[in-house]
Amino acid sequence: MLSVEEERVAKARMQHPAAVGVAEHGNSAVLVTVAPDGDLLDRRRIDLTRGLPTHPYHHEGSWAVGRYLNSPWAREISLADAVALVERVRDSASRGAHESLEALAAAVPVRIASIAIRVCPPLPATTQERIADTRAANVADSVMYRESLAAAAEARGWSVHWYDHERVFHDAAAALGGKDIDNFLQVMGRSAGPPWQARHKLAAAAALAAGARR
Repeated sequence: MLSVEEERVAKARMQHPAAVGVAEHGNSAVLVTVAPDGDLLDRRRIDLTRGLPTHPYHHEGSWAVGRYLNSPWAREISLADAVALVERVRDSASRGAHESLEALAAAVPVRIASIAIRVCPPLPATTQERIADTRAANVADSVMYRESLAAAAEARGWSVHWYDHERVFHDAAAALGGKDIDNFLQVMGRSAGPPWQARHKLAAAAALAAGARR
């Protein structure tokens, strides 16, 4: 049987869900979690994969189709091996995303209901097609990591919001009733302490905008 305090905490978790904002960079990402009133609840950096190439589309995939072979860091790899490597990295990223979001949910004393991830550009359907298309190969790794986080969030029952980098600070300001978003994020950063960099501000803005959309 729950104590009075445990019941109060459980009720608060249900009534006032938090939102997570994501600013990804390669196979890592900054996650910033905020309460509905804009209070910072959690800030962390995660790695979605370990011990594997971080850009299998852009590097190994490109080498497999003959791009960058004159570069000193390139090496020979078959297309079949490049495709297999992408799938290994994708599976690892999926596990890393699930583990990272589970750890976040356990650490935050408020129920999380939504996550904001940078919108993905349209890409060819298959791994091989993405490798063959130069434009797609340049962004497919980042898309793979974002999609891994989105799938892990959906598996937890969180709403996934896809934000536009060009609009997200405007949307965050609107969510705060027109407050000066730059000043708001600076104050948040001072209260959190370092590190508080551009990607932390981006993730925080995305979280604020996602919370308002709920």
